[in-house]
Amino acid sequence: MSESLTHFNEQQRARMVDITEKQVTERTAVVKSRVVMKPETLNRIKAGRVGKGDVLAVAQVAGIMAAKKTSDMIPMCHPLALTGVDIRFSDNEKDTLYIDVTVKTKGMTGVEMEALTAATVAGLTVYDMCKAMDKEMIVGPTYLVKKTGGKSGDFSNDIEISLAFE
Repeated sequence: MSESLTHFNEQQRARMVDITEKQVTERTAVVKSRVVMKPETLNRIKAGRVGKGDVLAVAQVAGIMAAKKTSDMIPMCHPLALTGVDIRFSDNEKDTLYIDVTVKTKGMTGVEMEALTAATVAGLTVYDMCKAMDKEMIVGPTYLVKKTGGKSGDFSNDIEISLAFE
């Protein structure tokens, strides 16, 4: 790990990192998240019986929009031309909705923040649409599974995060 913090200038003030000299490469980030909820909440989402509409369709669009707007929310993120955002949902047939996000670009900086933002906003959208029936939902953890491309090379997180609430 680098000892210097790249988001600070010589005056120790925040700065956006200069990527002018970086090479354009294909870059991908894969992120996982989840929303733990009451079994009835998950059943209603899957059956399309939530009063605000199709929860997964809205969460998917919200996540894609969030990926595209990450630099508007995270001050030191570079605006990126994303070439792909894919959000997939699955569940454990019990009480957990899983969110898997893949974000791609050809650029000079990675898309980890865009993928993390997409997954988080998708989870928050599920919470927002279902909070009237289940205020106890838990969003997260949200974490980087892998990234490809760039000067720092590929990264793979072999740890499967679990919730230790039981």
